Amino acid sequence: MRYFSGFSLQNESILFDEFLKEYRGNPYVVAGFSYGAIKALEYVYKTEERVERLLLLSPSYFLNRSKAFKKAQKLYFKKDPSHYLSGFLKNAAYPAEYSELSSFLKMGTLKELEELLEYEWPEEKLQSVATRGVKIEIYLGGKDKIIDAMEAHDFFKNFGQSYLFKPYGHMLKEGVVSG
Repeated sequence: MRYFSGFSLQNESILFDEFLKEYRGNPYVVAGFSYGAIKALEYVYKTEERVERLLLLSPSYFLNRSKAFKKAQKLYFKKDPSHYLSGFLKNAAYPAEYSELSSFLKMGTLKELEELLEYEWPEEKLQSVATRGVKIEIYLGGKDKIIDAMEAHDFFKNFGQSYLFKPYGHMLKEGVVSG
């Protein structure tokens, strides 16, 4: 399996074993979490290698957010990246509390944040991937504080099987989790 990490994270795929463990070792599966879901789609769209399944875990979906919201996010990040990241990850973890997420952290860049906020999820790319026979699965949490999961669910269900777990947040967890 090829995995793409979320914004300001690395090697966090273990946190999603509930969804990924059956695919580990399968070279025909591509997965990505949040920002990594963008990278996963782009990879599958461009690759000529065989891909059977694309797993999008809480894909970054900001199509419904205003330009003012996106501008404010970028300004807060520029002002104090560490403080911004702390708040961002607290919201990503909700309703779970991660006691030791530090082993997965890496400082993201403004360019990555801009890509995450501005990505438009091109329908033609999703349709092209699905038409090639790639099974697309989307996993969303109903208590997500990062994206509007219901709106994302309504969008993505047109291209694959979209699952909405109502008690989960962005990290697809509901309780206390130790990283």
